[in-house]
Amino acid sequence: MDATTLSSLTSSLLLHLGWVALATLASLHLLLTWRLRRPRIYLLDSACYKPDSHLRVPFALFEEHARAFNRYHPSNIDFQMKILRKSGLGEETSFPPPVFHIPPDPTLATSREEAESVVFAPVASLFARARIDPSEIDVVVANCSVFCPTPSLADMIVRRFGMRDDVRCYNLSGMGCSAGVIAVGLARDHLRVHADQRALVVSTEILGESLYLGNQQSMLVSNCLFRMGGSAVILSNRASDRSGAKYELLHLVRTHDGARDKSYRCVCVEEDEEGIVGINLSKDLLSAAPSALRANIVQIAPLILPLSEKLRFLWNRLLARRLKSYSSYVPDFTRAVDHFCIHTGGRAVIEELQKKLGLSEEHVEASKMTLHRFGNTSSSSVWYVLGYVEAKGRVKRGDKVWQIGLGSGFKCNSAVWRCVRDVEAAEDGAWSECIHRYPVRLPLYKEQSN
Repeated sequence: MDATTLSSLTSSLLLHLGWVALATLASLHLLLTWRLRRPRIYLLDSACYKPDSHLRVPFALFEEHARAFNRYHPSNIDFQMKILRKSGLGEETSFPPPVFHIPPDPTLATSREEAESVVFAPVASLFARARIDPSEIDVVVANCSVFCPTPSLADMIVRRFGMRDDVRCYNLSGMGCSAGVIAVGLARDHLRVHADQRALVVSTEILGESLYLGNQQSMLVSNCLFRMGGSAVILSNRASDRSGAKYELLHLVRTHDGARDKSYRCVCVEEDEEGIVGINLSKDLLSAAPSALRANIVQIAPLILPLSEKLRFLWNRLLARRLKSYSSYVPDFTRAVDHFCIHTGGRAVIEELQKKLGLSEEHVEASKMTLHRFGNTSSSSVWYVLGYVEAKGRVKRGDKVWQIGLGSGFKCNSAVWRCVRDVEAAEDGAWSECIHRYPVRLPLYKEQSN
């Protein structure tokens, strides 16, 4: 090949590479522009259901009714009381009215009444607090795992508050305790596509028909943990709403560990040997939760950790692959997150996640105290936990909040928020009348067994 040909080939290759580089830069520019123009999602406010005092179920009342039901074997009543004392719940958690009847008589009608109580109250409070008319809502997302009526909960909300006839409605069911974050994700996806809109997200669980009256111990555990609760939040992609917003949504990551048989079956609604329906919580739950969390951490860690933690995490993973005996490194998430809102699935679940994330007692205080005051309120629990931190006056501008939802499937879902202004405690919030009594000292397991 002569010099002229080489020169021409070189020029041609350089020109081609130049065009490739230019096209690459143009593509990167368009991608960056698209990401920058993608609307920001703001959380305007949130509200949680505050049960009336007559719905309170202290331990003594729980035991008295369990014996009066005449459905449980005496040993299973003792079993439930043992679980209850170890669960981390306090004496002020609440049950819906049908559960107090002897015998309990939940019906579709009473479940609808319960839904109206735990949903309408926080939604009405939220509209008043945010000074937003229901007609200004463009999309409604409601989630409730076990209770799935027709018309749906989302339809009930639209009817009760007289919303516009073009409002978009979504109703999620069967997605467990992590569905609150899933509902936020669905609302986020809608707001990313439709400009200048607001979304109402409502999360709850209806307990009336979930009370288990059989004698299979793995299904009796749910009686001891689940309690009344509901939450409502308003999201917006309007730039004009930023000044009045509390938080901006930074990241939302969903992971699903359902391919593992033990994870898939650890939380199931099913019939026992006598045909009695209940929620089966198996012992595999305590291994499924950390497993799902690990999968979630792998995805969310690169998004929120500072560069130094990212490098240490990546280096550790490389060493772990080469050296089987090398101990895994848990990233220090406290360098990226100021407040942790872990689902109140139970004291054992919270402490297991605390251990896996390397958190202190201060970091899980909000989750443990929420469990103590309100119990496991299912998908709404992460909002009660956030409400605790807000009621304590701890959330300041620039702080980052990590909500971790865990639920059947088995799923782990994370939402990371950045506070855009100092947050003050709500005067009518779920914590307003009792926050001064918290935190309380939880008894040790040894003390509980005496």
